Amino acid sequence: MTEVNVVDGGPAIRGATISNDRWSRADSVRTTISVAIVVALVVGAYVLQSRSEGDSTPAFSLLVGASLGIVFERGRFCFYCIFREAIEERVTRPLIAVVSALIVGAIGHAVLFGLFLPNPKGEGLPPNAHISPVSLPLIAGAFAFGIGMVLSGACISGHLYRLGQGYVRAIPALVGSLVGFGLGFITWNTLYLNQISSSPVWWLPRWLGYGGSLIVTVAVLGALGVYLLIIDKSETASPQPSNLSTREKLFETVFSKRWSPAATGSIVGVIGVFAYLRVTPLGVTAQLSTVSRTFLDSRGQLPEVLHGIDLMKGCVGVVANTITNNGWLIIGLVLASFAAAVGGNRFKLARPTVANSFTALLGGVFLGWGSMTALGCTVGVLLSGVQAFAVSGVVFGVVVFLGVYVGVKLKLHRIN
Repeated sequence: MTEVNVVDGGPAIRGATISNDRWSRADSVRTTISVAIVVALVVGAYVLQSRSEGDSTPAFSLLVGASLGIVFERGRFCFYCIFREAIEERVTRPLIAVVSALIVGAIGHAVLFGLFLPNPKGEGLPPNAHISPVSLPLIAGAFAFGIGMVLSGACISGHLYRLGQGYVRAIPALVGSLVGFGLGFITWNTLYLNQISSSPVWWLPRWLGYGGSLIVTVAVLGALGVYLLIIDKSETASPQPSNLSTREKLFETVFSKRWSPAATGSIVGVIGVFAYLRVTPLGVTAQLSTVSRTFLDSRGQLPEVLHGIDLMKGCVGVVANTITNNGWLIIGLVLASFAAAVGGNRFKLARPTVANSFTALLGGVFLGWGSMTALGCTVGVLLSGVQAFAVSGVVFGVVVFLGVYVGVKLKLHRIN
């Protein structure tokens, strides 16, 4: 039996529980479909690898996306849902997922950075790490992104994995984000020439070294985690007696029962470390940005030169008519989320209304412009940035939360 809560026009799965009924034929069918999708993704990665002429990054990106899709869906790793619950209900325990992801990822990145760039106090930065200028456009983009989360009902990564749960409202939100990315490209030169190009790039290891940066990061996040547990207002359910068989208990753990925030976040952190090692830092917006940039470029609607954009470290789109590595990651994320949702009986098509489709579209525009201007989203800037000890990631995260706070207090999420 699955517990479904309708939040902001779509299903927010708080968790699922199996009743004491025995394993049913429907359970077997759902499990078979779920496993078949996962197997198909693995086979697809193998085929992709064999056709990529020795380039393993597309196949690896597909598997990274599949891993994220399962973890996001099973742990309900939705930044908007987590932030909104903390603001409205003082339910702060789910924020431990974000804290855990940042701590585990920071530990892994410190090790890798030490190998890639032994001396952090020079002029160089770790290769491809999401470390960007701290600027007014970063703050504006982060705030717009937070407002977009409230209007549309999720951040971009949340829309992608919830699409796999049947959250149809994600479609107009993602379409709106393409429009927002386009607006971001159009406004880029003005913002870059007047602000971003002269803004500082602050990276903690330049001042504190890797050891000092890691100690400060873990200490601050650890203290935040303890505080979140102290103020948490979650209702603790008393354990219920169960007569489930061993197989049914395993099914409940893997497919049905919501994974704990600490476990969910820790797995996300590990995935982020491997993604950085093999491909690029985690992010989910580069392919969307690429689609928008390619479309505008083909119609001559972009400036002849986008100053400095291709030198920025972040989720920056390029002009391309093929699926990028980030595109394969997105495909894996959506399909694996669908597999997890089907296996746990959480796939529920949520019928959108005209009103909440419009707010999703409008919110998507805010998400796209904010993500383009800030060079990423809650995954690409907040997670990958803080894990890389970038001050830009911290600033983005704080301002995004502020944007969500303002949006929730203005009840923008109730416009439906």
